[in-house]
Amino acid sequence: MITTLKLEYFKIRRKKIGMMILLFLTVEILWAFMSISRSIASNPEHAIWESVIFNISSMNGLFMPIISAIVVSRICDMEHKGETWKMLVATNVSRGHLYVAKYLCANSLLLLGILAQTLLMIMFGLIKEFPGSPPIDFFTRFILGTLLTTLAVTALQQWISLVIKNQAFALCLGMLGGFIGMTAGLFPATARHIFIWSYYLDLSPITYLFSASSSTYMKQPVDFVIIGIAVIMTTLFYIAGRIHVSRQEI
Repeated sequence: MITTLKLEYFKIRRKKIGMMILLFLTVEILWAFMSISRSIASNPEHAIWESVIFNISSMNGLFMPIISAIVVSRICDMEHKGETWKMLVATNVSRGHLYVAKYLCANSLLLLGILAQTLLMIMFGLIKEFPGSPPIDFFTRFILGTLLTTLAVTALQQWISLVIKNQAFALCLGMLGGFIGMTAGLFPATARHIFIWSYYLDLSPITYLFSASSSTYMKQPVDFVIIGIAVIMTTLFYIAGRIHVSRQEI
């Protein structure tokens, strides 16, 4: 397995996937930081750690599904364009091992992006002199919630990318997921929980309470039901995709 995973990293060394992730995250971070800075200028009470965590979680609903779709598509498309499935079958590398290697490769790259996001959020808060020290518990929940949602999204994207040769379908699914993730806050909870892309906001440690007179950031309690649904979705998407790809005719 380690050899297969190393082979995946070797195959993407010239794909510039890391640069693409960096570019998308830079746009997202700059957009979020500009929005928060304007909010703080009009309302100094928003100069708190909760504001940056909520805004990045909200924007992840738009950006992370698109980034995940592109990363997974770039990693999986190599097998279609190179017609390597038949070559792999002739070796001792099973399609099941290749499937898990691609899944680990894509998610390890996205995890680095999530950690970079967290580091930049802490730097932004320190520069803006937010009161108190960085809330480690909030940032830990942010990392785990974003990673869990991303694991489910990439499991679904990898299934589509490996089964359907035309990667336009996978990329369209990623853009649809980004739209749903961006507008998830407008849906009723029962409808929102059907779509995995809305979980970037549902698993955030901070929520925003709107009211007629004033609005405020609030701590969102840990919802084990939502976590359980996300784990079940991840497992179902991954197992179904792996079985489908392993049994697909080549």
